[in-house]
Amino acid sequence: MANQTLARRYATAIFQLAGEQRAVGQVGSELRVLSDAIQDNESALNFFLSPVVDREQKEQTLVAAFDGKAHPIALHAMLLLVRKRREGLLRQIVREYGALELAARGLEPLTITTAKPLEAAELRALVAQLEKIYGKKFEVTQRVQSDLIGGVRILMGDRRIDGSVEGRFEELARTLLARN
Repeated sequence: MANQTLARRYATAIFQLAGEQRAVGQVGSELRVLSDAIQDNESALNFFLSPVVDREQKEQTLVAAFDGKAHPIALHAMLLLVRKRREGLLRQIVREYGALELAARGLEPLTITTAKPLEAAELRALVAQLEKIYGKKFEVTQRVQSDLIGGVRILMGDRRIDGSVEGRFEELARTLLARN
């Protein structure tokens, strides 16, 4: 929880700087690219996260690799993480920044998980119903989980609605155990 709070503080500061320069989307996109470039390469990740590697060496490597290729705010955010020994927060900062981007556009994240992909009309109808019920607009991500027996699982921020068969059985079991 402390890491999430700290990541949110960094993300908020980066978001505010990007907003001042009217580069919110570009900085967010480039932070995701930088994070993915580091996370997807095992040797880069080990180098970036290693407490043994000198901070100056990390900074020089980041500048050599990304100077002129990434927005200055994104690059300086990375350098700040190295200086403050907060490299491990990068993934969480990117996630928090994305949430701030969505909120600025008046959207909330919505993840819909089903056993099979929903048809476009079904997905639109479900999202429209949720928007009507909750009075919010959503950025929708659809996931397919083949081991889900049936139904749908919905994740809206920190609220989870489990309409799957498994979820119904778990709810039934809790009810039966509570009565005994």
